[in-house]
Amino acid sequence: MINRLALLFLLFPGTTTGYAQSDWDLKTDKQGLKVYTRTFPDSKFKAIKVELELDATLSQLVAVLLDVNTGAQWVYATKSSVLLKRISPSELYYYSEVKLPWPVSNRDFIALLRVSQDPNTHVVTIDGPTFPDYVPAKKDIIRVSRADGKWVITPIKKDHIRVEYTLRMDPGGDIPAWLFNLFVTKGPVESFENLKVQLQKPDYVNARFPFITD
Repeated sequence: MINRLALLFLLFPGTTTGYAQSDWDLKTDKQGLKVYTRTFPDSKFKAIKVELELDATLSQLVAVLLDVNTGAQWVYATKSSVLLKRISPSELYYYSEVKLPWPVSNRDFIALLRVSQDPNTHVVTIDGPTFPDYVPAKKDIIRVSRADGKWVITPIKKDHIRVEYTLRMDPGGDIPAWLFNLFVTKGPVESFENLKVQLQKPDYVNARFPFITD
């Protein structure tokens, strides 16, 4: 159950500050996918960092992440993921609900997804602060009001990228921190394996954006 909760926010970029590599503890290293954890003085829940390389273009991954209505196809335990408002081709609001087993209540969140690219390095950053009051809370679903994450996508060579994803969150409700922390590294493996499959779908393979230079 807890690995579902940890995974629910893989579609959920936010803003987070970079930290030294030495601050992170490697917990999983599976077929090039590395998952790290670390603690912060202001939270009882561990943060995670995921690193891997993918055979894809920058635009392919951006296309998958901006296609928020398909989040349930690859983000583990996502019950729904819905576009709320598109502000521009690179910026949108969306809502997502994550299904958890009874008797634990489902969680949901609202984020403002934003994409930018460094004109010199071509590194793409995707973040999106939470807006917990953007739409009214739903009965029997716990609204997540605090989660900070970030995607940094670096081009390595033609059709090959390096991805770093970091996440700090408080799942809310009555989930014990020790239980969350015990399973927090397990969920990302499945979602990122699903992401590899998602990237190769026809809608994304030839994706191009005016605001992305591949």
